[in-house]
Amino acid sequence: MVAAMSAENDEVPQEPSTPSAAAPPAEASTEASTGASNEAPTGASTEAATEPPVDPIAQPQATTEPPVDPIAQLKAELEATKDRYLRTAADFDNYRKRARRDVDEAEKKGKETLLRELLPVFDNLERAAASASQSPAQTPEARAIAEGVRMVLKQFFDTLERVHIRRIPSTGTAFDPNLHEAIQQIETADQPPGTVVAEVQAGYQMGDRLIRAAMVVVAKAPAPKTESN
Repeated sequence: MVAAMSAENDEVPQEPSTPSAAAPPAEASTEASTGASNEAPTGASTEAATEPPVDPIAQPQATTEPPVDPIAQLKAELEATKDRYLRTAADFDNYRKRARRDVDEAEKKGKETLLRELLPVFDNLERAAASASQSPAQTPEARAIAEGVRMVLKQFFDTLERVHIRRIPSTGTAFDPNLHEAIQQIETADQPPGTVVAEVQAGYQMGDRLIRAAMVVVAKAPAPKTESN
C-alpha cells in the first residue's frame, strides 16, 4: 500500500501547457518586426523628400559653336583696316596743317625781329633826307647825297610792300590806340580833337600784326577863354 502511494506521489500529474503563455513573446517579436519595418521606410521617405528633384534642363550640355563664315570675317577685317587707314590719313593731314602753321608763324616772327632791328637805321635815313630837303643852300655834292638817301628809302619801302609790311598812316587820321602811341597833345582849332597832327616816328604792321606803333602828336580842343572884368 505504501508502495502504491509512493507510486502515486511519483506520478505527479502535469498541467497542460496553455498557448496563452507562449503567445506574448510571439506578439512582441511581431510588433518589433512590424515597428522596424514601419520605421525604415519612414526614414528613407524623409531623406528622399529633402533631396531636391533633378532638373534635366539644368544639366550642363555640350555647346557647339556655329561655323565661321570666311567671307564675313574678311569683310570685317577689311572694314577695320579701312577705318585705321582713314584715321591715319586724318592724323597726317592735321599734322601737315599744324606744321605749315608753325612754319608760317616762324617766318613772321623772323621778319618781325629783323625789321625791328633795321627800323632805327631807316628812321635816321629818313630824318637825314628830310633835313637835306629843308636846307635852302646845298652844294651839288650834298644834293647828290640827299638824292641817294631818298632812293635808298624808296627801295626800302618797296621791299616792305613785297613782304606785305606797310607803313601805318598817321598824320590827318583819327587817333587809334591800337596803332598809335600819343606822346604829346596840343591845343588847336584847325583839327578836330583826337586827330593826329604830326608824326614823330613811323609805325609799321604786317597784315594784322603790329610791329611798331607810330609815335604821334594828337590835337585837343583849346581851353575856353575866360572873360576878365
